[in-house]
Amino acid sequence: MKQITLTIEGMHYEMCESHICGCIRKALPSSKKVKANHHRKTAVFLVDDDVDVSVASDMISKEGYHVLKKEEEPYVKKGIFSFLKK
Repeated sequence: MKQITLTIEGMHYEMCESHICGCIRKALPSSKKVKANHHRKTAVFLVDDDVDVSVASDMISKEGYHVLKKEEEPYVKKGIFSFLKK
């Protein structure tokens, strides 16, 4: 699994957040934990390693928002007691 963070310009309200999340879910139906934040201007979600994320970026751009940056990093699931495993 990968965690994707998109930096998006053009989100101003909570409704923009839900619109962005809807675009991501529609473009990548296998995405998980989709969250957007208009204050931070980001959208964060999880995908499988073999998924093309540019599909979501293109759909977001077609809706009038601007994807400025895309960051990918491996996702490591953290359990409730993960702090004990140090």
